[in-house]
Amino acid sequence: MPIPRDDPVDALGRLLDRWGIIDADRFRPTLDLAWPRVVTGFAIMSKQTADLAMVGIAIGTAGTAGLAFALGYWSIVVLLGLGLAGGTVSLVSQNYGGGRTRRASRVVTQSALIAVAVSLPVMALFALFAPELIAVLGAEPESLRYGTTYLLYVTPAVLFETLNLIASRTYTGVGDTFTEMVARTGGAILNVVLSALFIFGLDMGVAGVALGTTLSTGAVMVVLGWGMLGRSYGGLGMEPSPVPISISRPVVDVGIVRQLLEVSAPEIGRRLAQGLVVFPLLWVASSFGPVVVTALEVARRVRAMINSVNWGMSLASSSLVGQRLGADEEDEAGAYGAEIIRLAMVIYVLLAAVVVLFSSPLAELFVSGPEEVAATATFVAVAAVSAVGLGLDGTASGALVGAGDTRWPFVASLLGRYVFALPAALLGLVTPLGVVGLYLALILEPFVPGMINYGLFRSGRWKVVSRRYRSSAGGDD
Repeated sequence: MPIPRDDPVDALGRLLDRWGIIDADRFRPTLDLAWPRVVTGFAIMSKQTADLAMVGIAIGTAGTAGLAFALGYWSIVVLLGLGLAGGTVSLVSQNYGGGRTRRASRVVTQSALIAVAVSLPVMALFALFAPELIAVLGAEPESLRYGTTYLLYVTPAVLFETLNLIASRTYTGVGDTFTEMVARTGGAILNVVLSALFIFGLDMGVAGVALGTTLSTGAVMVVLGWGMLGRSYGGLGMEPSPVPISISRPVVDVGIVRQLLEVSAPEIGRRLAQGLVVFPLLWVASSFGPVVVTALEVARRVRAMINSVNWGMSLASSSLVGQRLGADEEDEAGAYGAEIIRLAMVIYVLLAAVVVLFSSPLAELFVSGPEEVAATATFVAVAAVSAVGLGLDGTASGALVGAGDTRWPFVASLLGRYVFALPAALLGLVTPLGVVGLYLALILEPFVPGMINYGLFRSGRWKVVSRRYRSSAGGDD
C-alpha cells in the first residue's frame, strides 16, 4: 500500500506504528504537543550555549570557567521553578482534562503566588552573597570575578524565569504549546542578540551576557503574562490561557496550596537533586584546572541542547497522561506513556550518535588549542551518550508526574546523583582514574534514575496514586 504524500505527519505516524514505536492515532497528539516545546527548549538551551561560546571568544578560559560556576546557580533557579511547575502541570492537566476549569484556574493562581514567595529569598541570596557562592566552588581569582559579575546581573531574572515556567507549564497542561513556543523562542533570540551587542558592541564582557539574559527573560514574562491574564494576542496565532490567573477571596486557597506542595515538593526535590550535584562535580573539575571546568560545562551545555527533546516529550507525557487520567481512561494513559518513552529512545539514540561523530568540531566552537579541544571533545562525546539516559528519565518521570506520583522519582534522582554519580567523580581524586571519574559520573547521573523511573512506570502503581487527586477534586468545575 503506497504511503500518501499529502500529509507527512500521518505518513510518519503510520511508519512508526508499523515499526511498533507509537500508535499512529497517538502520534499526532504527541507531536502537536511536543514539537513546539522541543523548539522552545532548543532555543532556551541554545542561548546559554551561545553565551558560553561568546564569552570563550571574548575572554577565554577564565571567563568560561567563571560562567560555568555561575550557571550552576542559575540552573538551580530553573530546576526549582521546574519542580514547582511540575505540580502545576499535573493538577492543571487533570482538572482541565476532567472539565473542572475553575479549579484549574485557581491552581494556576496559587502556583504563581508560591513562585513569587520562593523567588524572593533566592534573589536576596544572589545579591548579598554572590562572591562567596562562587568562591566555595574553588574558582581561581579571575574566574571568581567573572562568575560573581554574572550572578549579580542575573539576579532580577530569578523572579522572571520562575513565573515564566509556571506560565509555560500551564499552557502545556491545557494542550497549547504553540503560545509558549512563540514567547520563549522570541525571548531566546532576543537574548542572543542583546548578549552579542553588549559583549562585542559595548565591550561589557560577562556583565553583558547576564544583562541580556535578564532583559530577555523579563520580556518573555510580559508576553506570557498577558495571555495568563486571559487577554487576547490578536491575530498572532497565540491564545489566551483558558485557565487564567484571577485573584478572588480568599487570595490563598489553603486546600489547593496543600495539594500543590504535596505534588510539587518531591518534584522540586528531584529537580534540585539533578542540579545540586553539579556543584561537587564542578569542585572536582576545578581540581584539574580551568580547562577541565570549561570542558565539563561545554559538555553539559551540549547535552542540555540534546535534552531539549525532553522539553517536548516529557511534557507531552505529563500532559497527555494527566488528561487521560482526568477523563478516567487509565489504559489509554498507560498506552500514551509507554509509547512516548519508546519514541523518545529512538530520537535520543540517533541524536547521541550524531553528536559523538562530530564531537571535535563541536568542541572547536568553544575552545582553541589542541589540549583544550581534545579534552572538550571527549567530554562532549561522553555527555552525548549520557543524554540517552536523560531521555529515559525525562519521559518515564513525565508520565509519573502527570499522575501526581512524584515521590519515588525524587528518591530515584537522589540515588542516581549521590549514591552513584558523585562517588564515581570523587574516585577520580583519590585513584588513578582522574577525569575518567567525571566521565563515569556523567553516565551514571541520568541512567540510574532513568532505569528506576521506567521500572516505576511499568509497575502501574502511578494509576492508583492519581485516583487520590481525581477523587479529591470532587464536582468542582
